[in-house]
This record gives sequence, C-alpha cells and structure tokens, in this order.
Amino acid sequence: SPPEKAMVCFGGMFIELPKSKTREMLRQDQEELDEEINKLRKELRVKVNRLYEAQGKPELKGFNLNPMSAEEMKLINRILEG
Repeated sequence: SPPEKAMVCFGGMFIELPKSKTREMLRQDQEELDEEINKLRKELRVKVNRLYEAQGKPELKGFNLNPMSAEEMKLINRILEG
C-alpha cells in the first residue's frame, strides 16, 4: 500500500507530513493564491483605466472581461461535443 506520509519542502528543509495534512495545506495555499491573483487583476484594470484616462485615450474595449470558471468551461465543452 502507498505510504501515508509525504515529503514536503519548506524553504531548504524537507519535512515528512501526513498526506491528508499536506493535501489540505496545498489546497489552502492554492485558494490564497487564487484570491491574490484575482485581487491583483482587479487592481490592474483600475490602474490601466486611470492611465488611459490620464493620457486622454479612450477606455480599452474588452479589458473588463473576466475569465470563465472551470465549471463554465466544462459546460461549453459539453455543448461543443454535442
């Protein structure tokens, strides 16, 4: 049977942790990264619009679009496959 522990690298050290704990830590890290990415995307849109406004240029068309979620992509693929 597969081992119940996983080796995880923290900085320059490897630590052996239970797989369930490792999986939960990775899931939480990914959620935090996704939130930070979305926050930075929103801030970037505002900053780019301010820049264009300061330059006297019209607002970018389509720049405020949001990416489709994984669930939306699955539905689109299902529709396309027939």
